[in-house]
Amino acid sequence: MVSYVLNDNPNVKVPGDTRQRILDAVQELGYVTNTAARNLRTQRTNMIAVVVPDITNPFHTVFARGVQRAVRGQGYEIIIYNTDRNLNEEHISLRFLQQGWVDGAIITSLHLQPEDLLPVLEKHIALVVQGPNIMPDCVEEYPLDSLYVDDPAAAETAVDYLIQQGHTRIGMIAGKAGTPPRLRREQGYRQAHYDHNLPVDEALILDGNFKEEDGYHAMHELLKIRPDITAVFCASDLMAIGALMAVKEAELRVPDDIAIIGYDDIPIARLVSPPLTTIAQFQEAMGERAAEMLLARLNDEAPSRGRREEMPFELVKRGSA
Repeated sequence: MVSYVLNDNPNVKVPGDTRQRILDAVQELGYVTNTAARNLRTQRTNMIAVVVPDITNPFHTVFARGVQRAVRGQGYEIIIYNTDRNLNEEHISLRFLQQGWVDGAIITSLHLQPEDLLPVLEKHIALVVQGPNIMPDCVEEYPLDSLYVDDPAAAETAVDYLIQQGHTRIGMIAGKAGTPPRLRREQGYRQAHYDHNLPVDEALILDGNFKEEDGYHAMHELLKIRPDITAVFCASDLMAIGALMAVKEAELRVPDDIAIIGYDDIPIARLVSPPLTTIAQFQEAMGERAAEMLLARLNDEAPSRGRREEMPFELVKRGSA
């Protein structure tokens, strides 16, 4: 009887007063369920991995909080796996998943390709990918789910706003070369210029690695290349915050001398001075939705083929542009 109550067995009816006495006794004795023993019986780990490129980036911590909120009360615990934006570490994370420590995983990747995920899916590990670089239609026979923001459209919206403000010399701190976020956001930057018949100055598109120091150094370089630059679009808020620091060191004013727009809308974006104009990705809601998709897959409530879901974005106008 006790095991039926502790395991919340739906097939066994336990009288309410008996259930309550058992629960009271469990609390009084401080009993903790032996999860390892239960997992041996059920062949489930009740663990979910969240694989992120950089746990120090507030985007990913807020995203993970959204995942946690969605799975709370669903019988699952969360493991965070940080890859430090490194290709080798991303492959190591996949080998970890294949070992059967988790029932499913939510992956944000900068480098992985669809074929990299096939060994994990073949082990019947449920997967949801956050980002546009790996899509279910690339591996149609597998139940690979993904959700993403339309990065080109979002970046185009940001740069179009700058152009409408009268800026024609607009730099871009574009993120790490070759990574999908950089490529797709650069695509939007270029499209906005084409839409307004403005030439793209290739010298004004600089690399970064989505960190404050990258934005800081790139902004100093932009000021050397084109001292008359009047606006910068950054592919992440952290790089935009670094750019703000560099502009202040150069004794220039934001936005009077140089307007700056970021990307992500991390919590600190509204607290810097001036508050950062940015593209909001609603990362906590995105994390919740990724978890909902994964739970549906784990509970056999999802279609056999992979699902692809676009998430919203919004230009948040603040003091920096």
